[in-house]
Amino acid sequence: MSVIKELETSVESPEEIFFPSGEFLSDEPVFDNYQHLQQIMLLIKCLDWWWRERQDFFCASNLTIYYSRNQPKSKDFRGPDFFVVLGVDRQKPRNSWVVWQEDGKYPNIIVEIMSEITADKDRGLKKQVYQEIFRIPDYFWFDPETLEFAGFVLVSGKYEALKPNSQGHLWSQQLEMYLGIHEKQLRFFTPEGTMVPTPEDAANLVLERAELELIQQRVYRLAAKLRELGIDPNSL
Repeated sequence: MSVIKELETSVESPEEIFFPSGEFLSDEPVFDNYQHLQQIMLLIKCLDWWWRERQDFFCASNLTIYYSRNQPKSKDFRGPDFFVVLGVDRQKPRNSWVVWQEDGKYPNIIVEIMSEITADKDRGLKKQVYQEIFRIPDYFWFDPETLEFAGFVLVSGKYEALKPNSQGHLWSQQLEMYLGIHEKQLRFFTPEGTMVPTPEDAANLVLERAELELIQQRVYRLAAKLRELGIDPNSL
């Protein structure tokens, strides 16, 4: 039996479903390489910071998605590199994503970070699984080495390729943001086209603004002192 057929037959009809209880630990391999890890960490920390005031989403990396009691232990199919689920409790502790413990919710968006090892499965098997079994609304893949980047939206049960805007960015209806490449990394962009900063970038910007404000205050005080001495600051 093919992997996709095995996965299809593992999805029971509602009257047949028996939901096992207990703790389900993630069972995923290590990352392919350091670049792969860095890219995934970048997506997570940017989204976590950008949505820091929100408590209605969960984003994770390399986490097993359990969706059926008959789920095969196949090594041909693994959990997504990065995914986001909307409308769930952000603070709930999780060791994996167990669909029947999450009101039947699957991810709203999945991003696969491709490598030479995984590229064929990301374009083939995983795309088919996400389309036909998980029914993921938005699916993207990105290769940090070749910069191959593509995205798909689920329309009437089939994936349709997304068309890039003038900047080469692809729109995620689920996140209401663009995804695009900047300096060989996949980043999030606002609807206006502004790149979502990292927490470090945001902190540096706050420090720069504070330093600029301090300099301006010193300039104002110096100008006031010069006027007290009868000197026009504009004449200097």
